[in-house]
Amino acid sequence: MAPLIITAAPYGPAWLPGDASDIPLSWDEQVQAAVDCYNAGATMLHFHVRNPATGMGSTNFDEYNYLLKRVKEAVPDMIIQVGGSISFAPHTADAKAKWLDYDTRHMLTELDPKPEFVTVTTGTTLWDIASAFSLDDVKGTHMEDPKVLAAWSGMVVDSTPAFYVEHLKRLRNNGILPYFVPGHIHQWEIVERLIRAGVYMGPLNMALCGYGGGTMGRNPFDWMNFLERVPQGSVNTFWSSMRGLISISALALVLGQHIRVGNEDNLWGADRKRKTTVEQIQGVVRLCKEFGRKVATAEEARKICKVGTWYNSVEETLRAADMPPNPTEFNPGFLTWPTDGKIKPAVLGGDSHPIAACMIAPEPVRAAQAKILAGKT
Repeated sequence: MAPLIITAAPYGPAWLPGDASDIPLSWDEQVQAAVDCYNAGATMLHFHVRNPATGMGSTNFDEYNYLLKRVKEAVPDMIIQVGGSISFAPHTADAKAKWLDYDTRHMLTELDPKPEFVTVTTGTTLWDIASAFSLDDVKGTHMEDPKVLAAWSGMVVDSTPAFYVEHLKRLRNNGILPYFVPGHIHQWEIVERLIRAGVYMGPLNMALCGYGGGTMGRNPFDWMNFLERVPQGSVNTFWSSMRGLISISALALVLGQHIRVGNEDNLWGADRKRKTTVEQIQGVVRLCKEFGRKVATAEEARKICKVGTWYNSVEETLRAADMPPNPTEFNPGFLTWPTDGKIKPAVLGGDSHPIAACMIAPEPVRAAQAKILAGKT
């Protein structure tokens, strides 16, 4: 097996200070969190920013650039993977969990200094992170409030083609690789079509998400089925929540995949006691020793993920990912069109029937129909 890449997610954007003992708040604490994770064995950092003045997650890109610069200076060998969601977390009963608009998320492609990766979703879906939580999971946190949990249950990841086609173009233009985050097999199928159509030409790195609630759950057969569907040349990290993450991490280890841990996803150990992000990393390192799998160094992790590598053709991308070539007589790939990357009004449908959405045509289609009908009268 390839050496194991450990991704650390120590910034806990869903939580409030006090929910976990290791949530970093000041700028120095946020930098030190990256240093501590690297020293414990993590070679990839899932990066978010918290405003020290408010204690809340930041969407200020000057603050992103500031902390990114400091972290890169403190741990220059660590791979930085910026969380592309930039979501508003609901910390009150009246708040809603939502992802920010496309314009705000596109700004991640222009971060300075550049991270190695930005996570990219493909396909709008419910992303109810609370669906697999138990009452014990949220004990002692602000999520004990049922109204806060209800607010999380309605979070929808908004990721239409207008977003991800444009976002991938901007990432390439700025030399930042995407880290795809499919929540289920059908979102992987979108990634495959993007590759086959030449929208994305680069190494295939993915975090397979098993939060439940619109994404994959914790059934091990689903994870193995996912691995059957993705190509051998992809680099996959398993990612779940709370104590479910512990079993999923062990599954990733023995199946030759990679692991993400940290207080963003889990606050607990198998002994039902709180575990810091560093303690979770140390637990993965200990498991690697038990199973005889090497933990990747920073240099090995960069080589495995092909950091800084780009391809210039569909064929080269397919070969590198060990994917079958496109058919020669036609191209069944993803159809693309000019886009400004803006959110468009949703097509309306009703009665829950699959064809209902097609019964109300989009505005351009209705305009064309009206023109045809006018010509017949």
